[in-house]
Amino acid sequence: MSNDAAVDVGNSVSDGTFHAPVVQAGSVSGGVHTYYTQPPYSSLPPVSEWPELDTADPVALGVRRTRCLPGESLLPPYVGRDCDAELDDRIGEAARSGGLVVVTGAPLSGKSRTMWCALFTNLSMTTRIFAPQPGTDLRGLPAVLRGRGKESCLLWLDDLEGHLGEHGLTPTLLAELVRLRVPVLGTMDDKAYDVRRFGTSARAGVLSGVEPVELQREWSSGEQRRLSDLLAVPRLRAAALVRGGHTVPEYLALGPELMEEWRRARRPDAHPRGHLIVRAAMDLGRCGLRRAYVSRDVLRRAQALYPQELSTAGPESFEDGLAWASGLRHGVTGLLVPGDDPDTWAAFGSLVADADDRVDSPPVPLGMWSLALSAATDLANRNKVWASVQRLLGPRGTSEPEVAAVLGDLYAAFGQRGMAKQWFRTAADAGHREAAAALGELLVSLDEPAEAIPYLEQAAEAGLVRSQYLLGKLLADRAQHWLGRAAEAGHLEAKLALPPLRAAIATPPDTVEE
Repeated sequence: MSNDAAVDVGNSVSDGTFHAPVVQAGSVSGGVHTYYTQPPYSSLPPVSEWPELDTADPVALGVRRTRCLPGESLLPPYVGRDCDAELDDRIGEAARSGGLVVVTGAPLSGKSRTMWCALFTNLSMTTRIFAPQPGTDLRGLPAVLRGRGKESCLLWLDDLEGHLGEHGLTPTLLAELVRLRVPVLGTMDDKAYDVRRFGTSARAGVLSGVEPVELQREWSSGEQRRLSDLLAVPRLRAAALVRGGHTVPEYLALGPELMEEWRRARRPDAHPRGHLIVRAAMDLGRCGLRRAYVSRDVLRRAQALYPQELSTAGPESFEDGLAWASGLRHGVTGLLVPGDDPDTWAAFGSLVADADDRVDSPPVPLGMWSLALSAATDLANRNKVWASVQRLLGPRGTSEPEVAAVLGDLYAAFGQRGMAKQWFRTAADAGHREAAAALGELLVSLDEPAEAIPYLEQAAEAGLVRSQYLLGKLLADRAQHWLGRAAEAGHLEAKLALPPLRAAIATPPDTVEE
């Protein structure tokens, strides 16, 4: 053995323990590089950094906001679900002994909100919540929890399928969390649960020993009654009245997302034509056709009421815009909802409600009201439009001549000539020339020529040719009447003037050959 081999080598580690291989060597040539990397799960935050239940943000944890108006609560009051009692029992047991509680249901059925509200019934407000992102390595979680002291904790796994796997929630990890008496709360869509639960036991994993709490998509009569007790809340009242064929959670959850998508679609490189089509449908709803479906032709005609938007709609065709607007989001609905009749559409209910409630919503074009009335194909919808006319336009008509003129047109179109005369007069007296022309013509039809003359003169002096013609004909008829009276009384000049006047205003004979 050489002298070099006989050298004694000693190693020591002071002030702690070294968890890694140790190389013993008398000398190492070429330099020494030491690498030490912590396991990926060592980055989990300590329990002291987890939010407490009373300060946690439910939206950040997966509960969908239901409103996007400034100054309004993101979440309305919770409407109790039929499964609440069962869920309370499960969470109470998990809080005492640990274990997994899973709520399943259809997409947008309210799973996260239901689970969230159950926490406040069964857990302390100081309970610490850990809600990791899907795919987070959870293997170090037991070590973190062992240092929690007396803190009450829970693991929140919204969309549980994103947290399963060898580095996520496994049977081994769940068993350790049960031993530590930490509740694990998760939500899953029905399809995601079925795919992972049934089949081989290896695939089922942590789900094989858990019976889920099932949340039904359609609301029961009891849930509907509980909703009716909260109709003083505007958002819930709208959900009850104008959700159409959608469930209350679908209506509440999709509303903000659809509104935001619609607002952003107006960009030239997005879907400006689709944005315009949806706006037209929304404004028809604001006119009273909230649950009425209108034809493609009505939507196409409505575009002309937005000349500026129409001019900037770009190359996107009407058909492409309609296809974008009606495409399904989350497999549930589009911004436009199809009716029972082919190729009929209405705006998703929350879009109309939000447009009504937003202070920055542009006004409905005045021409839309006439289109809405003509599109109302049944008496019930026509009455709804009339109710909206009286509620929304009526108060404006006394101070806005343009609105008063529209009211006159609407009443005249549907045979209510007394109300039409009243509104035309209001607009004409404020200087609205078209209203003056319409009022003069209406008064002539009502055999009130003397009253018609000043309004026809107002319109004629403003350059309206038809009013000039009607005024001239009316004055000529009146001249013939009074010249005739004078001629009958023996006035010679009247007798001479009458024949040429009659010839001048006589209706020419029909010369069209059959």
